[in-house]
Amino acid sequence: MSPKALRLLGLALRGNNLAVGELPVGEACQTHRARLVLHAADAAENTVRRASREAQRAGVELVALPCTKEELGAALGRNSCAVAALTDKGLAAAVAADLAQTNGDLEPLAQALAESSRGKQTKTVGRRRTPRNAN
Repeated sequence: MSPKALRLLGLALRGNNLAVGELPVGEACQTHRARLVLHAADAAENTVRRASREAQRAGVELVALPCTKEELGAALGRNSCAVAALTDKGLAAAVAADLAQTNGDLEPLAQALAESSRGKQTKTVGRRRTPRNAN
């Protein structure tokens, strides 16, 4: 796994845009906040099956990372991490694009995430979300 992708995951964690672990990933999928679910190459079969089921219910992709649980955990400041979910469209697109450079099968996913992240930008005004060009 490239250092860039690991740095992006660390950035997502610091920005509160990464759910780490089975329960937080399940919650992110159930609340439809997850944009991309990732799992380590050596994650347990049951963990991958549960993550796959949650991702499928949420309508997002599950991607196997080319790193171990320990490598992924080290990037996130933990001992190990088997599964994580990105909740930001832009970060999900950037990670998918970086992974697609080494795995050509992920190119369509990277393009789809990039297109979905280019939507109309919004800003928060009070409790409502309004288009940036509204005023």
